[in-house]
Amino acid sequence: MPTQIRENRAKKMLKNNELVLCMGVNQLRTPNIAMIAAACGFDAVYIDLEHNPTSLESAAGVCVAALGMGITPIARVTSHDPHDATRILDCGAQGVMVPHIQNAKEARDIVNACLYAPKGHRSAFGSGPALGYAAIPQAQVCNILNDETVLMAMIETPEAIENAEEIAAVEGIDVLHIGASDLSTEMGIPGQYSSERMRAAFEKVAGAARRHGKQMGVGGVRQDFEFQSWLIKLGMRYLTGGSDIAYILSAGRADVKQLRELKIA
Repeated sequence: MPTQIRENRAKKMLKNNELVLCMGVNQLRTPNIAMIAAACGFDAVYIDLEHNPTSLESAAGVCVAALGMGITPIARVTSHDPHDATRILDCGAQGVMVPHIQNAKEARDIVNACLYAPKGHRSAFGSGPALGYAAIPQAQVCNILNDETVLMAMIETPEAIENAEEIAAVEGIDVLHIGASDLSTEMGIPGQYSSERMRAAFEKVAGAARRHGKQMGVGGVRQDFEFQSWLIKLGMRYLTGGSDIAYILSAGRADVKQLRELKIA
């Protein structure tokens, strides 16, 4: 394999049952944020294209920078439209997180869109950023990208929780990712991540993932290390620890609080 081709660090770690720590990129749009995430020790970044005005071009810049730093660029796309996922994959993302997956059919649609034949029906375009523009045959392009692309189905509703078993059974899906904010809101208990009902949902998804050789991911459960420890013991192996804006606000608020408490002579 040409030396410029980057392996998918997060996917390799998931296969080895290691914990992948990911930083969300929500508001910052320059490639520097990937370097900052790598300097912090994160294994991956996910570029949120669902909840902000980040353009495809800006997201591509972050993806390319992440590749250069040896961390995995993942994009949370806006919809189930296959072009949303394939365009950012063509621009350098090594994985996609697709929101609001409700059942096995929708999960299979992700696979069909994002993997090349015979595993799916992704449109072939040759080499690109994820391959370091290596000059390799098309068959090798397809095989490498099929192996190095991580596909995440976001589980965000009670219906999806009920269908976790059939979603986990879909070949090609790597991670069942629980969007804790959306799920708790849909359940009528927004933000109550450690409630009994939410714990039961986490347990159901973790069991389904384990039985089908997949991994469970979680996002939204920030700054609760005791609960995060419970999730890791349950089987969570992909965690979005926090986002750029969350880290800035947390550090900024703490600094301002300390400065406000200083006495002025």
